[in-house]
Amino acid sequence: MGARGAVDKPSDEGRDRLFSAALFVLALLLRLYVAIAWAREPVWDGHYYDFGARRIAEGLGYSDDVVVGGARVWHPWCHYPVGYSGFLAIFYRIFGAGPTTAPVVNAVTGALVVVLVHRLARYATTKNRARAAGLFCALDPGLIVYAALVMTEPLAALGLVAAGWLVARDAKEKPLRGALFAGLALGLTTLVRPQTLLVAPALGFFTMGDGTLRAKVKKGLVTAGITLVTAVLIVLPWTARNCRVMDGCAFVSTNGGWNLAIGASPRATGRFETLRASDGCKVVTGQVQQDRCWRDEGLRWIADDPVRWLSLVPKKLGHTFDHESFPMGYLGEANPAAWPEERKAQGRALLTTSHVALLALAALGLVASPLGRLPLRARLTQLAALLAVLGFVLHGVLADAHPFWPLAVLIVLFGALPLPGAPARNATTGYLVFAVATVALTHAIFFGEDRYHMVITPVLCLLAALALRPSTAAADVAPRP
Repeated sequence: MGARGAVDKPSDEGRDRLFSAALFVLALLLRLYVAIAWAREPVWDGHYYDFGARRIAEGLGYSDDVVVGGARVWHPWCHYPVGYSGFLAIFYRIFGAGPTTAPVVNAVTGALVVVLVHRLARYATTKNRARAAGLFCALDPGLIVYAALVMTEPLAALGLVAAGWLVARDAKEKPLRGALFAGLALGLTTLVRPQTLLVAPALGFFTMGDGTLRAKVKKGLVTAGITLVTAVLIVLPWTARNCRVMDGCAFVSTNGGWNLAIGASPRATGRFETLRASDGCKVVTGQVQQDRCWRDEGLRWIADDPVRWLSLVPKKLGHTFDHESFPMGYLGEANPAAWPEERKAQGRALLTTSHVALLALAALGLVASPLGRLPLRARLTQLAALLAVLGFVLHGVLADAHPFWPLAVLIVLFGALPLPGAPARNATTGYLVFAVATVALTHAIFFGEDRYHMVITPVLCLLAALALRPSTAAADVAPRP
């Protein structure tokens, strides 16, 4: 993904800790206000996360009760990933499952994400740009509003950024420790959001270092391998639980086959659609069997008409990246009186505008400033990249469907291609681009919803702070006499 060598030395070890602390306070205050003032009864998926957390906190495990023959029978779950409910259950057990417990926990989680964005950014860029990355994350409207939602994305984002920072911190002096700690973070995050495990290979970028290509690849593979194995070992006890109490084995959860079928069914629109028994799985006896049935149906639908399935990819990416509406919809569902349609529309406009601006700046994080003294080829290439970003922004604004998803694709392309005159790209930027690629790929295969991009909004904040840096080609131009 364009990562060059090992991680750079942090920009400044001195006052940056104080700046990180100040960022935490700022981010926490903003998120606490939203969490306390706006949070209500959890709705949509949040209802199930909250219910699961209550059951775990009560010592009943990840489960519900079903009535069989007039008697209540304990019924285990694993349809949704357990990680977020298990995380909340810790705090429910200590502080009680009151209406503000989960939102306050989310506020603290979001503030920690901001701190880690700043700490990781120090390995990617200058002191001031790293601080800008932290401020972008602290002040992002979508991330602030999300504190009031009982949803998984902030915790998943925390694990994603933490894994990168842990490897970056120890890459030069204690790479084994960094890989093990990153594996721990990645494993716990996999229990929250299973597809996070896909970023494990990119953690190898941080320890590739200098030397021959073979030596660099070997060191990178060792780090990625240790991280991946550690993460899997963290998850395996939960897998063993599923094999023991469910109707079959499931690595983390049983919504993968379900989601594949949603994105491939003859009624697929590119976003969530409710599956019905009449769609194919009429008789199932358990969650694992149901998931496998929908997986088989999804694969059959794809095989029957692969062209139609591929034609849905732009729609899926559009639903994922074109707008930011989910937080407003959630708040309106939880408290309709406080969120009439006009207020929700204003909120959607604000969140979408800030999201699109962030997406565009993140794409420019892989583009060098065309100003200054550059070789002609480098100048033209970077100017073309800049115009591509601006062109897609303009097209998104003017087109009826407002497609901004190509900006996410540009981030991946700019990060992967060796474009002449590109700004410096190290292990951190390679990891960030890889993270964006995993989200785009996941939802191109399954289906899209705008809440899914929230996991990488902190990543976009960091990339946005890198926008239009000087080109590395400038150093190759001899100064004028």
